[in-house]
Amino acid sequence: MRISLIGSGIIGTAHATRLDAMPRVTELFLADFVDGRAAELAAKLTRARAVTVDEAFDPRLDGVVITAKTSRHAELLHRALDAKLPVFCEKPIALDIATTREVVAHAARTPEVPVQIGFQRRFDAGYKRAKKAYASGELGFVHTLRATTFDHEPPPAAYVPTSGGLFKDCSSHDFDAIRWLTGRQAVSVYAVGSNMGEQYFGENGDVDSGSAIVTYDDGMVAVVSASRNSGAGHDVRLELHGSAGGRFVGLDDRAPLVTVEDTLSWQQKDPYLIYHERFEDAYVAELAHFLDVVEGAPSTACTPADALEALYLAEACVRSVATGAPVRIADLEAE
Repeated sequence: MRISLIGSGIIGTAHATRLDAMPRVTELFLADFVDGRAAELAAKLTRARAVTVDEAFDPRLDGVVITAKTSRHAELLHRALDAKLPVFCEKPIALDIATTREVVAHAARTPEVPVQIGFQRRFDAGYKRAKKAYASGELGFVHTLRATTFDHEPPPAAYVPTSGGLFKDCSSHDFDAIRWLTGRQAVSVYAVGSNMGEQYFGENGDVDSGSAIVTYDDGMVAVVSASRNSGAGHDVRLELHGSAGGRFVGLDDRAPLVTVEDTLSWQQKDPYLIYHERFEDAYVAELAHFLDVVEGAPSTACTPADALEALYLAEACVRSVATGAPVRIADLEAE
């Protein structure tokens, strides 16, 4: 099949490399808003060539992948929907609720066009096993979840002003994964944050570490923590604690956990240092699923409406940190 990809930065380069290795992708058309960057990437791949952004929406193509900077996501999603092209877009749709809602509404008006938003944890083997265990009832009632997204080291200062902040950039993954895994709706959020590392986070109105307590409609509570300063390694885990059992996602031999106990029952290897290492298999699986959908399979991936739900929680965190008070999700939905 013939797939276009727009945006050849870090995630775009990684996705282009993955797509180039998939036999079903016979032609890969790369576009970018920066002159020369798509051609430079195409020269490193097997079946890729550079095109203009307009050519990336040629209706004769089979699908389009959006990996441009976040501020371009919404406009490119609108263009894909108008062109009737199945589209995969990295998260988030946008950093604000109003723009995200416009894309959700456009997608609802064109239900024949598949839209997949890139929350790759839905395709991670551990998260999928935890979802199965939760759905089976074998955990009893799940009363507490603990989620972490800790980056090994901070991003560059130039990234922070366009990132949306810690909660939208990092914790949104946890918010989507928990909702997808449990099927529960969040009711309220109380969040705190601090700046203990690089000053440029605070200078941009952001925090470099934070935690949110999320209450769900069945009484379940999730403690969702994020940080830019995990010196031990890239640390992404999810714990489910139930009345009849528990499950722990990400507790493998590369988890950056150093025990102070005398014994450890498994061998530890070098820790993950970046999200690509931790989720490489999930990234490949989500792109393969997009190709399945292009070929006519039903989608089980994150929809625009799902992405809006994750944004509500992230925005609630931002407001809670600013005011020091809990935020009700219903109040955001009513705006």
